[in-house]
Amino acid sequence: MNHHPPSHLGRAVTVVLGALPFTVVTLLVFGDWPPLRRWDESVAARVASYGASRPGWVDLWQVMGAVVLPWTMRGVLLGVAIYLWHRRARLLTVWLIVSAGAELGLVQAVKHIFDRERPAAMLVENDGWSYVSTHATAAFVMAGALGVVLPSVRGWRRRFRTLVLLPTIGVVLLTSADRIFLNVHYLSDVLGGWALGLAVLTATSIGFGLRPGLRRRRRRTPADLARATPPRAAVIVNPIKVGDGVAFRRKVSRALAVRGFDDPLWLETREDDAGNAMAKRAIENESDLVLVAGGDGTVRVVTAALAGTAIPVGVIPAGTGNLLARNLHIPLDLDDALERILDGRERRIDLVKVRGDGLDTDHFAVMAGLGLDAAIITGAPPILKAQIGWTAYLVSAAKNINHPSVKVRIALDDDEPVERRVRTVVIGNVGMLQANIPLLPDARPDDGLIDVVVIAPRRVTQWPLVFWRVMTRTKRTEMYLERFTARKVEITAAVEVQRQLDGDGIGAGRFLCAEVEPGALVVRVPKRR
Repeated sequence: MNHHPPSHLGRAVTVVLGALPFTVVTLLVFGDWPPLRRWDESVAARVASYGASRPGWVDLWQVMGAVVLPWTMRGVLLGVAIYLWHRRARLLTVWLIVSAGAELGLVQAVKHIFDRERPAAMLVENDGWSYVSTHATAAFVMAGALGVVLPSVRGWRRRFRTLVLLPTIGVVLLTSADRIFLNVHYLSDVLGGWALGLAVLTATSIGFGLRPGLRRRRRRTPADLARATPPRAAVIVNPIKVGDGVAFRRKVSRALAVRGFDDPLWLETREDDAGNAMAKRAIENESDLVLVAGGDGTVRVVTAALAGTAIPVGVIPAGTGNLLARNLHIPLDLDDALERILDGRERRIDLVKVRGDGLDTDHFAVMAGLGLDAAIITGAPPILKAQIGWTAYLVSAAKNINHPSVKVRIALDDDEPVERRVRTVVIGNVGMLQANIPLLPDARPDDGLIDVVVIAPRRVTQWPLVFWRVMTRTKRTEMYLERFTARKVEITAAVEVQRQLDGDGIGAGRFLCAEVEPGALVVRVPKRR
């Protein structure tokens, strides 16, 4: 099976084909195609005649219609979306919400565009236009999303797909039959609703780049056949960050198995060890790939231990910031990230060796900081971070907006040191923050350089100007915002201030020294499109 994303032309053709049935049905209905018109009138007449003499039968379908309302279908989609959000499947969450919203909006638009009258002999009172059936469209979108697309993308086993698909098909048929047997819609209204639902699902699925999950083992390549043993993988997991550990383990094991890997070595971080001992176990296991699922802190510890080993590391984002994953263009959706990493390519990036007063020599892959940024990270409540993610840092930033400035001396390589009074100094191996804020726009993880930004507004009222300079990627050096590059950076503060490494506070101190180690780490990243 080919796992590369389809071309732009292929996606466009798929969307057009998905919309074709709705186009055809609509043209036939409003072109007054005689066979379809006679069919609609015949079914409506028979239903009206049958229902007029059987009020109990009509009451039964009325009760059924009260259960299978369109808002019931949308509520089910919303409930599943909330569940997926908690499971960190953010892409699928947004896709479900957008699909439900598109269905609601398009149905109303179609009804007002075509203004088709309902059958004259309705068995119950019903307002509004007839084409298309809102019930049928909402049911089809719900059933298609939950019974077809979602199981396919998540790579469910066939028997589980069947267990979900059959009830959802039943809901579509029951909902559509209810509309016909109450004679509030023509049969073509229901067919048009199904076709519109198909168009919605096709467009949103293609638009979000959803692809079927893997279920069968791939064909073995000559390189695979040349190996005496299958490749080994180790999976290092921060259990606090990964919500449903059992499901995650099953998903990762299955994804590795279909790519020819042996059973993975599973290692969980502990409160007293964020991943160092686990990474060493992975090295002792002679792993061909290490997957690490956690926040930036877990990733930092694991990558530091694997520096120089040439063992590829795949980062599965499960934390608050996920800055390394963001800067390597790894999707934040767990399922999507896993697929892109395993089907991706290897890339060498730099690590930065860091030392300071009261610190053991360590490494970081993202950013280190001294001053306000470290105070914000240290002050973000863990409970709030777990509930609202990286936006918890905005709350901490508001509390620390008046963080005092500090006098620092900055030494870059062998140049003469410079002195500044700053709010914060950030040393970066990469440049993008959350929400695509380009703090260090020229930083590249494989350029053999460290990027430094010095932020020094004198007053609170000057912060908007600093933010504007950051967002517009200004290259101009000014007293509020300065940027430097070097291979080695030493920062000495006049007083003790808070410090951080890759989003983890490391305590107060006066000194940080950072030195780049070019190409020290091999990472798995998505293939170029």
